[in-house]
Amino acid sequence: MRGKQRQRTERVVVLALDGVYPFELGIPSRVLGAADGRYEVLTCTVDGRPVHTEADFTIGVEHGPEVLETADTVIIAPVAPSRVGPDLPAPLAAALARIRPGARIVSICTGAFVLAAAGLLDGRRATTHWQLAERFRRMFPHVDLDPDVLFVDDGRVLTSAGAASGVDVCLHLVRVDHGSDLANKVARCCVVPPFRDGGQAQYIEQPVPEAGAASTAATRAWALERLGEPLALADLAAHARMSLRTFARRFHDEVGISPGRWLIQQRVAHARRLLEASDLTVDQIAGQVGFATGASLRQHLHASIGVSPQAYRKTFQTAR
Repeated sequence: MRGKQRQRTERVVVLALDGVYPFELGIPSRVLGAADGRYEVLTCTVDGRPVHTEADFTIGVEHGPEVLETADTVIIAPVAPSRVGPDLPAPLAAALARIRPGARIVSICTGAFVLAAAGLLDGRRATTHWQLAERFRRMFPHVDLDPDVLFVDDGRVLTSAGAASGVDVCLHLVRVDHGSDLANKVARCCVVPPFRDGGQAQYIEQPVPEAGAASTAATRAWALERLGEPLALADLAAHARMSLRTFARRFHDEVGISPGRWLIQQRVAHARRLLEASDLTVDQIAGQVGFATGASLRQHLHASIGVSPQAYRKTFQTAR
C-alpha cells in the first residue's frame, strides 16, 4: 500500500489494443481524471495507429508506445477474449518492454492475460473475469488466480475483474495514493459507489430481486446504521421478516457472500474510515464498529488488507 501523497501530477498511460472494449478503455480517464488534477491520463497504442474496438467503430489516439517510458502507472485495457493467448505478439512485447522499472501496472479484465503472457504475474495473486478463469488457469498455471474477487492489489501489480470492476480498481488507486476523502469525491462526481472491497464476490446470482420478491436491501441499510451493536443472523432475519434459511439464501443471492462475512467487511470498512479520519484509539474504534476487542479488529483488518491498524493509520495520515 503506497499511501503517500505525491507532490506532482502522476502520469497514467492506458494501453489500447485491437479488439479493445470502449467502455473499459474510458474508465481510467473518467475516474482518475476527476481527481482534482492529481493524474494526467494518456492513451496509447503499440504503434501509434488507431485500434479497432469490439464495437462497430475505430478509435484513434495521439500517442504511440514511447509514452509508456514516461508512465508512473500503466493500465492495460481489456480486449475480446478471442484476441488473448499464452504468447505476446512481437509489437505488444516490444511496447511492454518500454515500461520503466518500478512503474505500477494495472490490468482490467482480460488485460490480465496480457500481463500473464509477459510473465509479470508469475507467482503473484491475480484475478480476471470469472467466466475466463479456467482458460486462464490452463494457460498460466504459475499465476495464483482468484476469480472470486473484484480486484487484487499485489503491490506494484494490480489486476481487476470485468467491466465495472475497472471503476473499483481506479478508485482504489486514488484512495491508496491520496486518501479516502478524494476517492469519495471522485466517486460522487462519477455517480458510482465510493468503495467496494476488492474481496467482494464478482458473480452475484440474483443482484436484482425478482418482481414481487422481498429484498434484503432495507435490512442491509438498517444494519449499516447499527454496526456498533451486536447483530446476529436472527436479528437481520427478523428485521427482514424472513425465516433464517430464507434470509440467508436471499442475502447470498443478492450480495454474493454470507451475512456474517458481509458484516465483517462493513465493520472493517468503517474501521478503516475511522483510522483515516479520527484520532480514536484502536479499542475505541473497535467498539464503534462492532468488534468485541481491539485484538479482534487487528485480526480482521490484517486478514483483509495485510496490515495492522497502526500501520494503516500511519499510511493514510501521511496521505492527508
